[in-house]
Amino acid sequence: MSPRTRRLVVREHGWCLAANRLGARAWVRLYFRAISRLGDGAFWYALMAALVLFDGWRGLAVSAQLAATGLVALTMYRKLKRWTRRPRPFAADGRIRAWEAPLDEFSFPSGHTLHAVSFTLVALAHYPVLAWLLVPFTASVAVSRVVLGLHYPSDVLAASGIASALAALSLWAFPAML
Repeated sequence: MSPRTRRLVVREHGWCLAANRLGARAWVRLYFRAISRLGDGAFWYALMAALVLFDGWRGLAVSAQLAATGLVALTMYRKLKRWTRRPRPFAADGRIRAWEAPLDEFSFPSGHTLHAVSFTLVALAHYPVLAWLLVPFTASVAVSRVVLGLHYPSDVLAASGIASALAALSLWAFPAML
């Protein structure tokens, strides 16, 4: 590992540790646990149901696009996790606590962030008025993963980049829906 890479890794571990220490505050931990749980899928399923309820067939079409994007995201992040096999922060550093049980063994990339960012970008392409709700929720999901000791900041950043490309592909593949 080059000295520059080593410095980046040390810095990232420091950021991870600092964010994780925020979880020692009960209200911070409760907030991010709740956000993380909603990011497991409940929030997105409720959004899809609301789109159908309030926008009929168009909402159903957008929900189908979100579901298809989600399936691709799920497949991608599972394959990437098995390929990279990066240990989670709490497993690699005894000073970092897992404030919530992980859904799987490996860290890279953050599946919660991958889904949140891709769903948000696709949904906002159709319903920009939802930005007031989706942008803060998605940012909270991404931060929650680091605060809860489950991901490194680079896991979240990489997931955001992958999700942006996936959302762009989804919107390109289904242009008639815009």
